[in-house]
Amino acid sequence: MKVVSTNNAPQAIGPYSQAMISGGMVYTSGQIAIDPASGNIQATTIEEQTHQVCKNVKAVLEASGSSLDKVVKTVCFLADMGDFATFNGIYAQYFTSKPARSCVAVKTLPKNVLVEIDTIAEL
Repeated sequence: MKVVSTNNAPQAIGPYSQAMISGGMVYTSGQIAIDPASGNIQATTIEEQTHQVCKNVKAVLEASGSSLDKVVKTVCFLADMGDFATFNGIYAQYFTSKPARSCVAVKTLPKNVLVEIDTIAEL
C-alpha cells in the first residue's frame, strides 16, 4: 500500500490519509469543503461546497496518478436530501464518466459541512 498526500487538497483532520493506493486502485478518504489554501471552510452554500469538494477530490486523485475520469465508485453524503437536485447538477459537471454511486443523507458531517464525497478509482 502507498499513502497519497498533496498540499492541493485539505490535510486530514484526523488519524487517516487523504488516500491510499492498493492493487492498482486508489481509495480516497471523504473530502469536505475545506479550502486547501486557507485550511478553512470558506463556502457556505450547497453549490459552493459541492464545487470545493469536487476540486478537493480531483486534487487527491491527481496526486495519486489517477483522475475523475477513472473513478469507478463514489459515496456521497448530504446533510439535507433537499439539496439532492442542486448537488446532482454540480456533481455531473465533474464526474462525467458517470461512476457507480451511493448517496445518502446523514445527520451531521464533520465541521458541519453540507456535503462529503469519497471515491474509488483506477490508476
